[in-house]
Amino acid sequence: MTRQHSLFDKLISNADQALRTLVPQSSTAERDNPASTLSSSDLSEDQRSHIAGLMRINHTGEVCAQALYQGQALTARLPTVKNEMEQAAQEEVDHLAWCEDRLQQLDSHTSVLNPLFYASSFLIGAAAGALGDKWSLGFVAATEQQVCKHLEEHLEQIPDSDQQSRAILEQMLIDEKAHGEKAMQGGGKAFSGPAKQLMSAASKVMTRSTYRI
Repeated sequence: MTRQHSLFDKLISNADQALRTLVPQSSTAERDNPASTLSSSDLSEDQRSHIAGLMRINHTGEVCAQALYQGQALTARLPTVKNEMEQAAQEEVDHLAWCEDRLQQLDSHTSVLNPLFYASSFLIGAAAGALGDKWSLGFVAATEQQVCKHLEEHLEQIPDSDQQSRAILEQMLIDEKAHGEKAMQGGGKAFSGPAKQLMSAASKVMTRSTYRI
């Protein structure tokens, strides 16, 4: 017999996931790091600093993704949608761990603003889930489009010599595209232009603030 979890159980589970996301070195990837077999390259100080800033943005993006998926899973109505959200969140853990690994290799750090972005993203995710599953899935698809755009821009900025960072971002791009496509195939409602513009503006706040902080 499957146990029905109470709201309190769900909140405790989400609190545990929040700590695993926000506490450094708490995330464990299920898949091997795409960069694990690649040798490091000589980078100038300016290159190292810039790449670290980009990887910090991507790490915070994954923190937000964790929070969004957890918030949506909390309020999702259909069990299938809830399971999809939880599965996507688990796959994003790999990205979280890979980005943190790369930041450590670059002698850099994750953003101190991560708790703020996690909390705000969780609330947004819960609100999206409460609106209905088709809106929740549509929100996932629209979010993943934004993430893919950032990843593609970052790949253009990272030098070819930095194969480690490129390998991580390339695999992340593959996964994020798949998440977005799966959300739409699951019945997600396409977002309008103004809604996407609002999401883009919010995304810029995150990227500009976490590049250095």
